[in-house]
Order: sequence, then structure tokens, then C-alpha cells
Amino acid sequence: MKNLIRKRIMVTGGVGFLGSHLCERLLIDGHDVLCVDNYFTGSKDNIEHLLDNPHFELMRHDVTLPLYVEVDEIFNLACPASPIHYQHDPVQTTKTCVHGAINMLGLAKRVNAKIFQASTSEVYGDPQVHPQPEAYWGHVNPIGLRSCYDEGKRCAETLFFDYFRQHNLKIKIARIFNTYGSRMHPNDGRVVSNFIIQALNNQPITIYGDGSQTRSFCHVDDLIEGFIKLMNSPDEVTGPVNLGNPNEFTIKMLAEKTIELTGSRSTLKYQPLPPDDPLQRQPDISLAKEKLDWEPRIELEHGLKDTIAYFRQLIKK
Repeated sequence: MKNLIRKRIMVTGGVGFLGSHLCERLLIDGHDVLCVDNYFTGSKDNIEHLLDNPHFELMRHDVTLPLYVEVDEIFNLACPASPIHYQHDPVQTTKTCVHGAINMLGLAKRVNAKIFQASTSEVYGDPQVHPQPEAYWGHVNPIGLRSCYDEGKRCAETLFFDYFRQHNLKIKIARIFNTYGSRMHPNDGRVVSNFIIQALNNQPITIYGDGSQTRSFCHVDDLIEGFIKLMNSPDEVTGPVNLGNPNEFTIKMLAEKTIELTGSRSTLKYQPLPPDDPLQRQPDISLAKEKLDWEPRIELEHGLKDTIAYFRQLIKK
């Protein structure tokens, strides 16, 4: 059902994996959507089906530069989110996190817009508390290979709360855990896309470490529902709120399930664990259940089938 009030909503990073799904959902909900992206990791293919919609507008822009538009709400998703991409230019990654947050917060303050920050479970680093609640401050290496992203996102959260306290800005912060689904970048180095691509090509599936490290995988449709519920929640619900699937799987289990669902002839190949790679990552979503009435609905096997079908089509092109 469409909203009676049509809002003007900007999505930065809007042609990316999560951004494109969010733009699509906001249009379905009856809003005008301004999609902003510099195409560093996003692809116009992800939003090609939206280009003819009169309520959709696409703008090429880098959030590290100021932007002057009139909007009611801002979803700030702009930032490379996979280690391969954010480590490619770590200085630019930090700039995107920090300068991007400053520019988007400044815009929100000027036009009195509500603003949403796509933060990350990486703010918890390699956690010493399991599962991770929002009250946990994290265990992050501030000078490691991943810190451009980890610390950049932590600084962005700081800026959001300083604008909230100093300027009474309406803010929402989501800490996103591992998410998968259609429109993932095929070469982003993330475990789900890696495993599926390798399995579809009958290549050895690369497992870093012994495969006993755990992750929690949330389907993109569930995550976007969480975004909408958080943005539409009462003003006093600022977050940060964990959004992810609390069902925990080992990396080896994911590899074996991917081989089974693709009918692949792939075998498992083990490599050394990269520096600062967390051994456990699982969200405590008690707050999301309480404040947003949200929890994931899509089972991993169902979501993997959907994602595998997407990558099959991609490989055929």
C-alpha cells in the first residue's frame, strides 16, 4: 500500500547492492527518490529498470563534496563495503565515511531532513563479546588494513550523535551485519558472492582459515524492511540498532550448502586467515525486535537459491 504523503527521499550509494534495493522499495511505497552515486562500486545496471519511473532521479555525485538539494529524508549508504573495494583506496574510504557524513549531515541540518546512516557490524571489530549488543564498544585495530572502514564508520557514528546533541537533528543509525542477495557485486570478495561464483564455475571454493569462523547472513529484502522500519520509527529511536540475522553459520557450512544448491563439482581449498579478520560475528537483535518489531524472515537456503539464480543469469550475459 502506497503512502498518502509522498516524500522526497535521497539515497546516497543508490546504485549499489543495498542502495538499489532501497530505491526500488521507496518507489513502491510511493515516494520521489533521488539516487546519488559516483559509480565507484555500484553499477547502473542495478537501477536500469527504475530509469523510466517519473518519480526516480539519478545524479552522479561524490559525497565527499557538498551537495545542495531539497529533500525530506536522507539515507546515507555511500561507501565501498567489501574489503577488496575499501582497501583499494583506504584514504578515499576514510574520506567517504567522514567527509561524506559531514556533508550529508550539513545538508540535513540546512533543509531540516531526517537522516539515516548505514553503519556496520565492523564497528565491533574482532569482538570479545558474543553475540554483539549495541552497548558493546568494540575491539578494533585503529591502524590495521581494515581500519579505514572500521574507524571511518565509527567516526561517522560520532558525527551523527554530535549533530543530534548539538543541532537536534533527527538521526537514525543502523549497524548492518552480513547481507546477501541479488545485485551483489560479483567481484567484491564477500564470502557469499565468492562461494557462488566459484561454485557455478566448478572452481575450488576458497576458505580462509579452517572454516570454523562464523557469520550471520541476512537476506537483502529483510534488511531493507529493517531500514524502512527504523527510518519510520519515533524520533527518540535514534539507534544504533543492529540489523542482521542472528542465526549463525560456520564458513565451511556455507561453502558446503552453496555446493549442494548449485550442484557444483567444486572442492574446498584452505588459505591463511587475513589480518584482523573476525572469528565471530553475530548480532544481538533484541533492540530491533523491541523498538521496530523487526526480525529476519527469510531462511538462508531460500535466500541462497534466489541469489544463485541471480548470479547464474549474470554469468550467462
